[in-house]
Formats: sequence, C-alpha cells, structure tokens
Amino acid sequence: MSTDHPLSPMSPSPVPRTARSRRSAPAHPTAPVPRTRSWAAAVAAKSALVVGLALFGAGAAVAPAQAANPHERGPAPTEQSVTAPRGHFDTATASVSSLVSGFGGGTIYYPTDTSEGTFGGVVVAPGYTASESSMSWYGHRFASQGFVVFTIDTNTRYDQPNSRGRQLESALDYLADRSAVSDRVDGDRMAVMGHSMGGGGTLAAVDSRPELRAAIPLTPWHTQKNWSSVQTPTLVVGAQNDVTASVRSHAIPMYESLPSSLDRAYLELRGASHFAPNVSNTTIAKYGISWLKRFVDDDERYEQFLCPPPRTGIGTDFSDYRDSCPHGA
Repeated sequence: MSTDHPLSPMSPSPVPRTARSRRSAPAHPTAPVPRTRSWAAAVAAKSALVVGLALFGAGAAVAPAQAANPHERGPAPTEQSVTAPRGHFDTATASVSSLVSGFGGGTIYYPTDTSEGTFGGVVVAPGYTASESSMSWYGHRFASQGFVVFTIDTNTRYDQPNSRGRQLESALDYLADRSAVSDRVDGDRMAVMGHSMGGGGTLAAVDSRPELRAAIPLTPWHTQKNWSSVQTPTLVVGAQNDVTASVRSHAIPMYESLPSSLDRAYLELRGASHFAPNVSNTTIAKYGISWLKRFVDDDERYEQFLCPPPRTGIGTDFSDYRDSCPHGA
C-alpha cells in the first residue's frame, strides 16, 4: 500500500540534528588495516573457535548472549522476500520541490510504520539527461524493505558526475535534517546509489564522505577510474553489453581500483545494456537490498544472499561476479 503526501518547500524545517559523524569526518582517513579475504579460511577459523570453546570445558562460565542488532528491521529474510516486488513495510511518498537548495528536488519513499524505530536513508541519482522518474522503481521496492529512499532530480540534466556527487551529498543532508520525514531517518546510517553519471557521482560522494555506510554505482560512468581512497562498502553493478560505459573501461577498473581490504563486490548482468538499471530488475533488487541491509543496517541475516558468491556463466544471471567474501572478516 502506498499513499502520496506532497510537501511545500516552505514548510517549517525541523531543528538540524547535532553530532552527525559526517560533519566532522576527515575527507580521507587512515586506510583500514587489510583483512583476509578467504571464504574457506574464515569458515575454518570459525570452526576452530567452536572446537576450542568446546574443549575449554563444560564447567567454564557461559558468556552473556550477544545483544541483538538494534538496526534489524522486518522479519528474517528469505529468497522470496528479497526478490518480491514489495517487502514487509507499507510505504508512502513525499514530494520535494525543485526550489530546494543543492539539488533538483525529488520524491521520498518511506515506511509508514515507525514501531521498529528509525530507518537508514538511501539517496538515488539518475544518469545523464535523465530525470528521477528513471529511478522511481527503486522507491517503493527498497523502502518496503525498511529504508527511507530519496530519488532525486539533478540541477540540470547535463550535470557531470562530480556535480551529481555533490548533489547526492546535499540530498543526504536534506533527507536527514530538513525533510518532513527526518524523524524517521537515522542520519548516521546513510547510503548512495546512482545510474551512469549518477553512478560516477555515487563514487565521488563516498570518496568525499567515507562515513557513508554503503554505495551502489549502477553501470557507472566517470572519467576517473582510480577510487583507491574509497572507504565505504561498495557494490558495483555492470552490464555485459554496455556500449555507453563499457565494463572494460568503467565498471571493472573502478571496482578493481577499490582497496582490496574493502568490503566490495562486482556484479555483471548477463546480456544487459547500459540502461538495465532503469527498469525493474529482480537481480539488482535482490543484491542491492541485501547490500544495503548488510552494511546500512549491519544485518548479517542478509549475508547469505551475498556470500558465497553466485555462479556465473551460461544459464545464470551473471556474466561476471567478483567479491570480497566473507564480509566483515
């Protein structure tokens, strides 16, 4: 179920939140310590730990149970739930006028139920010459899984990637501090997505704000190919038959330039074109939602859909898939 709620750009703004980490984070903090990325090694280590605890003795004191993750939203996920057109939460929309400062307005999609607390925020930018309507399918689909999703228009349809990145940042601030649904948004759990030049802008935004929790550049385009300073878990989505932003010159080198210690993945859609992210796509939805859940909500229940990685080749949805499984190791 969804309802519409138009907003006036002149509506009173809530008092800006304080102590938001992105206000003071350095542009390029010290790089994280490299982590081992072997799935088998991590599993073996966990198994050894279990055996060691068992050998420690039945008479040893039992440690207190680990506290539940306060950011989990919705019931335990299943393959059916992450691929469904709508998730657990009913959603509504709020329109943001183009008169707003810093970007071109847009539409906010949000869960109507606040009984589970606030939600992570996700801002989505369109590609070159496109409007927010080209990204509208992400709105209800992702919001119904437990996010506040903001699809934006850019100041002009011809803005380049770095400009789109700055506009994503402005939209993040607006969503968390000044929007009519800011009380539903956890401003410390934010993510960005974007298509084409909006995907290039996504990388630019997280390069500027390393405290962002997740990034999903979709068939990204940018003249810059080296993103070795990015600190944000990043899922790059490429398309095998992309002739606008060839994966060989854009998506793959962008992914490979990310730090090897970073939680990252590269998903290449078999037989798809540059514009695959503009229409409803179950594969993008499944992996995009799982990525956001895993890193915006710290919800390890969704790791099962990311690791171990999917098969590639004939008869699958993927022409290529690269990853840093297991995540958080």
